[in-house]
Amino acid sequence: MEFIATNIAPIMFMGLIVFLLLGFPVAFSLGACGLFFGFVGVELGLLPEALMQALPLRIFGIMQNDTLLAIPFFTLMGLILERSGMAEDLLDTIGQLFGPLRGGLAFAVIFVGALLAATTGVVAASVISMGLISLPIMLRYGYDRRIATGVIAASGTLAQIIPPSLVLIILADQLGRSVGEMYKGAFLPGFLLTGMYFGYVVLVTFFRPSWVPALPPEARTIREDNGSSGLPSLGILTVLSAGVAIYLGQHYAEVLSYLKGEEVLMVAKDETIVVSLCAGVVLAFLIAVLNKVTRAGLLSRMAERVTFVLIPPLLLIFLVLGTIFLGVATPTEGGAMGAMGALLMAASRKRLSLALLKQALTSTTKLSSFVVFILVGSTVFSLVFQGVDGSKWVEHLLSSVPGGQLGFLIVVNVLIFFLAFFLDFFELAFIVVPLLAPVAEKMGIDLIWFGVLLGVNMQTSFMHPPFGFALFYLRSVAPGKAYTDRLTKKLIQPVTTMQIYWGAVPFVIIQIIMVGLIIAFPGIVSSGLDKKEAVDLDKVAAEMMANMPDAEPEAPVPDADVDPTESTEPQPEPAPGAPAADDPMKAMEESMKANQ
Repeated sequence: MEFIATNIAPIMFMGLIVFLLLGFPVAFSLGACGLFFGFVGVELGLLPEALMQALPLRIFGIMQNDTLLAIPFFTLMGLILERSGMAEDLLDTIGQLFGPLRGGLAFAVIFVGALLAATTGVVAASVISMGLISLPIMLRYGYDRRIATGVIAASGTLAQIIPPSLVLIILADQLGRSVGEMYKGAFLPGFLLTGMYFGYVVLVTFFRPSWVPALPPEARTIREDNGSSGLPSLGILTVLSAGVAIYLGQHYAEVLSYLKGEEVLMVAKDETIVVSLCAGVVLAFLIAVLNKVTRAGLLSRMAERVTFVLIPPLLLIFLVLGTIFLGVATPTEGGAMGAMGALLMAASRKRLSLALLKQALTSTTKLSSFVVFILVGSTVFSLVFQGVDGSKWVEHLLSSVPGGQLGFLIVVNVLIFFLAFFLDFFELAFIVVPLLAPVAEKMGIDLIWFGVLLGVNMQTSFMHPPFGFALFYLRSVAPGKAYTDRLTKKLIQPVTTMQIYWGAVPFVIIQIIMVGLIIAFPGIVSSGLDKKEAVDLDKVAAEMMANMPDAEPEAPVPDADVDPTESTEPQPEPAPGAPAADDPMKAMEESMKANQ
């Protein structure tokens, strides 16, 4: 019994691992383990009985957490968009746009994957949609199966890190930080990771061109009457929109000054970027609408098709992320607007039906219930684990790692990487992150940066052979038997599970490289965050003194070389910790400095 009482924290943690390895559901494993060791701790006198009375309050606190409302909103938005055919239209159009290039279909899948990530935020929806739509086309035109499956699975997992990501919402909640700040920090890493995927495909086109052939001429269906591609028209529209966005970004403060009637000297960078991009997108959309209504022939079919397919999801991104970044809406409100925008987009495409809405709501309810049950179980576990000083055990275990912050980060990321072989990101976020966050904060690590770093690392949990969920999603829609292609009438061989696994390996390596880049260059995350303004407390105190007409002039500071005990006047002995009664401003200033 003495051994159990002394080592109850590590025994409790190992007990949870045993429960999970036996295959019990995560939520019930967490709750059962917490309750069991809670009663053991009470019997051994390690925990007071009153501690268990805090459980109902903790559970009701979860139900009152407004931040978690964003999860069902963003899930519903993603499912409505996925079932309304937006992904199909995007893949078809962007595939035609990039098709003449070698590796064009792979580029299109990555581009659409990033766009779906910024609108849906649901990995399963992205992977299944692109697997159903683009994989048969890539197989039809001779793409290597490892490249085709790897690109689809990796692009779908971008929904993990590109806002509005569900995992970022959960990480922000577990770390006690703002979801909006987490989104801002993850914005640049997400698109940098997308660029690295593009770079990998470019390398493949140089070294293995036969793996990523271009679309043959007969497969390029969007043509002008004279047979041309119509790309110059699209290029001119893109340059015009980009020029307007860049010009507005450079003169946004002047525009605001004109609109407000007063001089605006400085504008937040994220507000400038969001408004400028929105202006460029709206301009392109207005030109396309004017061209279609008047039949002026200003744009080619390709330019018009790309504009009408791309603009609605881009405007939805602005509606959701733009309002969050500008501070107009909270993430929960942004998610609600996104869900409403997705319903309107589906209705405008005449694809919104009662059956579709019922299916989306059912899936949203299941996922939200799954998350809340795991959160309730993790709350039970963490309450008892902290009661038996488990947090101190973890802190001593990790703070003793040689190398300081760098050693801690390396050990934590290696731990997360290997745990991701067996646990998905929900389980990692609810079990591991609450144990790591206090140690990271005590070591002086910014928790927003730490959360984004863990988010990129946990993204690999979807790509790990053999248990990666993105690989399972793709396996469920990839052809398992040979079939005859309906257009070419050729026999297409099946996609094997090992081909899917080997296709994922290069992208897992890219994600590991991204983790190393974030550690080596913290500005990748911190550059997108709001800068904290430094407060000059001496200046504040001086202004307060100047605004107090009855204030006594501050006594001169005695020379450091003069012994204060030589003063002939008796000085009253102040109470310990109390400010000097004859110098309230000095005491206020010292208090402000101490609390900064």
